[in-house]
Amino acid sequence: MFIQTESTPNPATLKFLPGQAVLGAGTADFPSAESSDASPLAKRVFAVAGVTGVFFGGDFITVTKGDDVEWDHIKPGILGAIMEHFQSGDPVMAGEATAASGHAEHTGEDGEIVGQIKELLDTRVRPAVAQDGGDITFHGFDRGVVYLHMQGACAGCPSSTLTLKMGIENLLRHYIPEVTEVRPVAV
Repeated sequence: MFIQTESTPNPATLKFLPGQAVLGAGTADFPSAESSDASPLAKRVFAVAGVTGVFFGGDFITVTKGDDVEWDHIKPGILGAIMEHFQSGDPVMAGEATAASGHAEHTGEDGEIVGQIKELLDTRVRPAVAQDGGDITFHGFDRGVVYLHMQGACAGCPSSTLTLKMGIENLLRHYIPEVTEVRPVAV
């Protein structure tokens, strides 16, 4: 098995490409070791000292490291954990745990606007940020403000504010006049 790695715009995050499907659909975010019980693969990666976050996409694994550790020191352990997992035959997600589609549900009079927001996110934004090892999902819409949740490489990325304001906000405002602002939300 050959696992490729790619850098991301976030220097604390690396993207690992195992050359096979990680999740068939959706994403899974593990912002801490305590949140990894639903995934044998995430548990293995968190066993490497210095790992602070794990995120799964369709065909990639994004790993975030702590500030006090260098990639040169932990990358071999992460590669070993990923390889060991895929050779073990264990599932990526345990038992009934499944990947999430990402978007929060929204009920109310803004349903049509929210549908347009989700459509633009799914077709224009999410594929682009997946290339960088992350995901951005809809969290809410209130009085013109769109709230988005950033995951994987996007969470804590130095350029995420620029991506939100100059990229996503401009895109949504262009297509949906009711949108006035985009803000990140921590979940």
